[in-house]
Order: sequence, then structure tokens, then C-alpha cells
Amino acid sequence: MGIETEYGITATVDPQRRQLGPDEVARELFKPVVAEYSSSNIFLPNASRLYLDVGSHPEVATGECDSLSQLLAYERAGDAIVDDLARQAERSLDATVYLFKNNVDSAGNSYGCHENYLISREVVLKDLSRSLLPFLITRQLICGAGMVAPATATRPAQFVLSQRADQVWEGVSSATTRSRPIINTRDEPHGDSKRFRRMHVIVGDSNMAEPSFALKVGSMLLMLEMLEAGFELPNLEVADPIVRIRDIARDIDGSTELELVAGGTLSALEVQRQFHAAAARWLEHRPDGDPSQEDLARVVALWGRVLDAIGSGNYASIAADVDWAAKLALLERYRERLGGDWAHPKLAQVDLAYHDIRPGRGLADVLVRRGMLNRWIGDAAITRARDSAPPTTRAWMRGQFLEHARAAQAHVTVDWTRMKIHRPEVRVEEFLDPFDAASPRLDALLNYIDEHAANVPE
Repeated sequence: MGIETEYGITATVDPQRRQLGPDEVARELFKPVVAEYSSSNIFLPNASRLYLDVGSHPEVATGECDSLSQLLAYERAGDAIVDDLARQAERSLDATVYLFKNNVDSAGNSYGCHENYLISREVVLKDLSRSLLPFLITRQLICGAGMVAPATATRPAQFVLSQRADQVWEGVSSATTRSRPIINTRDEPHGDSKRFRRMHVIVGDSNMAEPSFALKVGSMLLMLEMLEAGFELPNLEVADPIVRIRDIARDIDGSTELELVAGGTLSALEVQRQFHAAAARWLEHRPDGDPSQEDLARVVALWGRVLDAIGSGNYASIAADVDWAAKLALLERYRERLGGDWAHPKLAQVDLAYHDIRPGRGLADVLVRRGMLNRWIGDAAITRARDSAPPTTRAWMRGQFLEHARAAQAHVTVDWTRMKIHRPEVRVEEFLDPFDAASPRLDALLNYIDEHAANVPE
């Protein structure tokens, strides 16, 4: 599995100077990258991909990970890497650079946090979607990032659960930007296409709270495990899921009634309760000794606690774990001082500041430092993830290849599956199994690099 994170970017300068646009700031941020690699689209030493995406958004796509905590460490390492670039850009621009891990800017433009899960080629996507769509449109209850939604012609300004709920237009589609579906079906497995398929989920919010990230990814992992195993799940296919995802976002108590295709209705909260109950049963069937069992048991326990808190209306009890609840508590304190109007511009500023990734400046980090927002992993895991590839997947081989090439100043290129040496003779290997962390073919490439290191021109 892996996570792609797009960051919002802006900068402030002295009022007497010309203001800087996002494209100008992004170009400056990537200058050290281009200077070293002659490209703004690279693979980092930790096997993640760093690139400048459409709309001047820096983006980090983690290397392949095989556990929830490992993935979280590499997602957080991505924050640290782009923040380092922002600090360098500040010095060269003589400006303050801000990177925001959110999903909507002040003009209403959306940028994403995409989840990628490896699934079997034998799984039929249409069958998956029947269970996944009701799960995903209600998942925002447990891991939405929350947002102050501006007033429209039909709605006043209000707090909503999810930043992405208003930005999706289809349930399942091969498009990404044109129609922006909940599940993207573009067949791009980055592996053996006879064995694997990539489940590409683009409806989730970017998370600042580590437990929220764990709930987002962990609950989805459990759903996919159950579906692949043929484990019995409730039939909760929802009529008009795109309409309902917007309604759920505006109803933090989960009481939105959903019409089921099979007949009858259920509340959004009850849909989540039924999927949670199935996940709790599934934990008892998972193989003994699976290294992710502890992580997923923590997910199921927190998932149930969050649903109970929503059902009772005691949102304060989950404000240290769930982004939307943490942000709601923060905003409510300001709103009381500002006269109770959600449209007050100060609230939008606080909302945005929650997503600032700079340690000590972003409000989510301030809450962590004050013990008001919980952690899931430790700093040591994130520090390791900044410079070293995931040791248990194909990403490790990519990281080793890049490390050898850099030490030898060898001319190489990589992508998710291929590693190529350009000279003195072209050598290319393709690695199609994301679970392989070692290969004699990689050893041969590394030996070739080392043998010819002395022949690299000065």
C-alpha cells in the first residue's frame, strides 16, 4: 500500500514587496531538487517519489509499505522532507513559506490525498464497489479532516466533516480529474498485471492526527481483507451515493438516513457500526502471527470508540484522536469569542493553520506538543523513514539501487517497477512483485554499478 499527498503552497513577504504566486514559490522550493537531479520528478533515497504536480502542488508518493505503522512513518517522513525544502526556499526568497496538508484552498480548488492498495487480479471491481461505496461515503465520520465550508446560495457557512466530500462526482470511474470518482479504476497495478490490481481511492482527506490516518487506512485494509477472503459482509449498497456523501458531511452525528438498494434505510452511523462489527469478527479469523494484527486490533478498538462517541454526541472524548473533532473543539472556542458566526474570516484562518506542516507553527502540531492530540507511532520511526527505504518490500531494492548509484555517481533511472543503468552499457531489470525485498538480479545491477564506478568521468 502507499499514500500520495499533495500539499497546498503559499508564501508571505514584506508588504512593500511584490507578492509571490504559488507557481513561483513552488519553482523555488524545487530548485535544490532540479539542481541535483536535473528534474522536478524524482525518486528519493527512501524510495518515495517527489514531484511537482499540476497546479503547483508539491507531491510525495510513499514507497511500497506492508504495514499500517510503516506507511504512517513514511507519510510523515514526506512532510519533513518537503518542509526542509520550504525552509531552504524561505532563505532564498526572503519570505515565509507555508505548506498545508489539506485538500481545498481559499478559491475552492481541490487537491488530493490518494490511497493505493494492492489487491488480487481475481477480485471483481464491481463486486468490491457494492460494499466499498457505502463504507467510503460514511468513513468520513471516523477520519474526516473537517472544514469550515463557506456560504453558498443555498447554504450558510457551516462546519463539515470532510474536505473531499464535495469534490467527488462519481462512484467508480477510470477518470481522476475530469469527473473525480470515489474509487479510480484506471488499470495501473505497478506490478504483475496477471496477479495484481491497484485499488486507487481518492475520496479521503489528508490527516494531521496520526490516529485519524490509522483509522482511514486501517479500516480500508480490513474491508479489503474481508472482501478478498469472501468474508460475509452486510449488504448495504446505497442509492445515490454521491448525493448522500455530501449530506453525511454536514451531519456530524451520523443521523443521515441512507436509502438501501435492497430496501429500507439505515443511518450513516449504523452503516459504519455494521462494518465495524464485521471487522471485529474478522480479527478473530486473521492468521495467527500476522505482524499487522496488533495495528489492526488498535484500529478496531479506536473505530468502535469513535462510533460510540458520535452516537452519544460526546465529541470531546475523541478530540485527541479524530481530526474533525479536534478541529471542531478548536474552532468552537474561537467561534464563541467571535459572536457565533461560522462565516467569520478568523475561523477560516484557524482552519487553515491546523494543516500547516511546520513543527511548532501548525496548530495540529501545537496540539500534539500540548498533549491534546495523540500519536500512533514514535519520532524514531519517522526519522528512519526519511533516509531509508521500507525494508520489507520492493521499495528496499529501489532504495539500495539509488544509494549505490549515488555513491558511484552512476547515470540511472528508476520507476515503480524498473531499474535502469545507462552506461557504460544499458542494463535494465523489472521487478513485478511488490513483496520482494531482495533479488539476485538486483545484486547483479549493484555489482555492475560498483565495478564501473571508477570509470565515471570527473
